[in-house]
Amino acid sequence: MPVLTRLIPSPVVVDISSGALDDLAGLLADQRISASGKLALAVSDGSGRALREKLAPVLPGADWYSVADGTIDSAVRLADGIKGKRYDAVVGLGGGKIIDVAKYAAARVGLPMVAVATNLSHDGICSPVSTLDNDNGRGSYGVPTPIAIVVDLDVIREAPPRFIRSGVGDAISNISAIADWELSHKVNGEAVDGLAAAMARTAGEAVLRHPGGVGDDEFLMVLAEGLVLSGIAISISGDTRPSSGACHEICHAFDLLFPQRAGSHGEQVGLGAAFAMHLRGAADEAGLFADVLRRHGLPVLPGELGFSVDEFVQVVRYAPQTRPGRFTILEHLNLSADQIKDAYADYAKAIGS
Repeated sequence: MPVLTRLIPSPVVVDISSGALDDLAGLLADQRISASGKLALAVSDGSGRALREKLAPVLPGADWYSVADGTIDSAVRLADGIKGKRYDAVVGLGGGKIIDVAKYAAARVGLPMVAVATNLSHDGICSPVSTLDNDNGRGSYGVPTPIAIVVDLDVIREAPPRFIRSGVGDAISNISAIADWELSHKVNGEAVDGLAAAMARTAGEAVLRHPGGVGDDEFLMVLAEGLVLSGIAISISGDTRPSSGACHEICHAFDLLFPQRAGSHGEQVGLGAAFAMHLRGAADEAGLFADVLRRHGLPVLPGELGFSVDEFVQVVRYAPQTRPGRFTILEHLNLSADQIKDAYADYAKAIGS
């Protein structure tokens, strides 16, 4: 008998609402993630401190671990700290760095991980990937998908707007990434997972087309849901193809070539996505991307990130080296530095620099 369905790796529970943190202990108990309340909570030394003061009284069985940064060393230290203490789960309470550290540490000791996001900067809140700094720059490490996702919109509203804007750039870049995936299918015969592509594209389009802004609760809900769907799409695909194409190659090149000057992840992938849409001849889409990025206060030109045109050309030229074996519009066109500079001039003119 043929297999008529497939299992999709996804969280047991996703709670995106105002006041979601108020009943975190109850949610974990109800979902049989932690009836005992014996949890290892990873928080930052900054914003995590205030949340620790709020949550500690309602999580009396939890132990709290401060995470200094988003490095592989911090993740290993956290894993070593929680190993052998018979916790029910690891909870990452914070932004992307804290959640990525907690995901890696939980995987290392074989515990389920709960992601409690305090900002919406990128789709790592639900993806099976931890992005951590290491001695060679930055690496991506495969980990299990979080068993639960909690996003308290009251907390999200208090985060710096730049973090929410970053999530906008990451979400809409899905559309460019899917275009790269489909290009690779057409040129190289690479298989495209239709369900993962549909989910990632739907998430990107929902954010791209929504008329609200970062101060709008309805928009924050759509953005949070979009980032969760993007993470699940990556789990379905088994790699980052649904949300990572030329846009992310450009972002990684910024990080590697200019580590002290690079912008946020979402700022860079948003700019990369708009430019990639221009490169593939999708003028209307590139213009729409630029309009939406501008409306949300995100950069659409390298100068708005503090980079010269020549530096941007260097970034785009280097970008394919960041993901060997991945085929995108950058690998397809294989432009010289002069050709990239000409393409950028056309892009800047088209979007109204």
